[in-house]
Amino acid sequence: MPRRGETAVVPIDAASGERGGQERPKSERHRSHGPGHHGRHGPHHQHRSRPPPPPPPVFRPFRRWFPFLVPLFIVANVALFVLTMYVNDCPAHARAAGAAIGGSVGESATAQGCWLAPELGRLAFQSFKENPLVGPSSATLLKMGALETSKVTKDHEGWRLITCIWLHAGVIHILANMLSLVLIGIRLEKEFGFLRIGTLYVISGVGGSLLSSLFMVSNISVGASGALFGLLGSMLSELITNWTIYENKIAALMTLVMIIVINLAVGILPHVDNFAHLGGFTSGFFLGFVLLMRPQFGYINQKNSPLGYPMGVTKQKFKIYQIILFVIALVILISGFTVGLVLLFQGFNASEHCSWCHYLSCVPTSKWSCKAPSNYCMSSQLGNQLNLTCQSTGKAATYVLSNPNNTEAIKNLCVGLCS
Repeated sequence: MPRRGETAVVPIDAASGERGGQERPKSERHRSHGPGHHGRHGPHHQHRSRPPPPPPPVFRPFRRWFPFLVPLFIVANVALFVLTMYVNDCPAHARAAGAAIGGSVGESATAQGCWLAPELGRLAFQSFKENPLVGPSSATLLKMGALETSKVTKDHEGWRLITCIWLHAGVIHILANMLSLVLIGIRLEKEFGFLRIGTLYVISGVGGSLLSSLFMVSNISVGASGALFGLLGSMLSELITNWTIYENKIAALMTLVMIIVINLAVGILPHVDNFAHLGGFTSGFFLGFVLLMRPQFGYINQKNSPLGYPMGVTKQKFKIYQIILFVIALVILISGFTVGLVLLFQGFNASEHCSWCHYLSCVPTSKWSCKAPSNYCMSSQLGNQLNLTCQSTGKAATYVLSNPNNTEAIKNLCVGLCS
């Protein structure tokens, strides 16, 4: 979106019409010529070529930053995903579960437990039945810092609100998020710098985690989607608060709103945590009024005008409407985060007090159901005999375990039964 300030601004002298405000000395304009001078066309005229004057310095109203923080964020996310897969160690857990089950069922569990185990070894992925996003198990994600409301409220692990935004559920998940971060984050860091964009990214991610933990109480949540939606929200508020410095305002606004609506609409599909998207977007929207406010061009022109050139009435750095939006957004952010954190640590379940709010995250249709696939099973044991009943499908089965105390083996059997 072009701004009027992106063009070069060079001072012009009103008297002489020359750039740089320097008037040619009188001695150069009217040289006195001695006797015998024949003028420009005389027989003794010698043309002297003068070197062109140096170009005037280009004035840019806003500083351009070199982006390094967003690439560091991408490297950190990828490194943490690789570390998560290393900790996951699917082949070792599959072998242990197969040994605990024993027999042909145990051998089948060992063979089908991991994907690409011969090629990736310890970094092999969980089976598609357990994780269709091609990644680790939910137990490993919880170990690495995934968000689960009960662990925040009962175990007082509030740090999960931050750590979960650096974890991803699979290869597909991290590729989609990192591509979005490259397209959005690098542009914003070039314009506003690492400090503002880094702060906006982290606080928006926490805002998404906070709203998700209040509404999606029974789910495990990971991913940078909330932070990315915060960047989208900040782009909208930045356009609004810096409205006077943009050209093609309406076209820029309509384009940005269409992108935001499309991305939020994807969140109504099943198995997508749209509350994290909404929380991140709302946080980023109000943060944009606080962190991305630009000075007005009249103030910048006066500040950078050459000495001795009157510029009229002194201009204010910010317009009144910018200051009003700044104060309102700051009050909403502080009060919203305070109330949300208090409710969260008190164990408040927002979905119980809002009967229609679940439609913000998923809208059921004839093509899909909004009920999350549950891999929870009812179990009963008698010696080495294990009876499992999948709660979501109602299917039941009986197994004989060589090690009935192996919880990993029981979990694998439950996943297979519910798939």
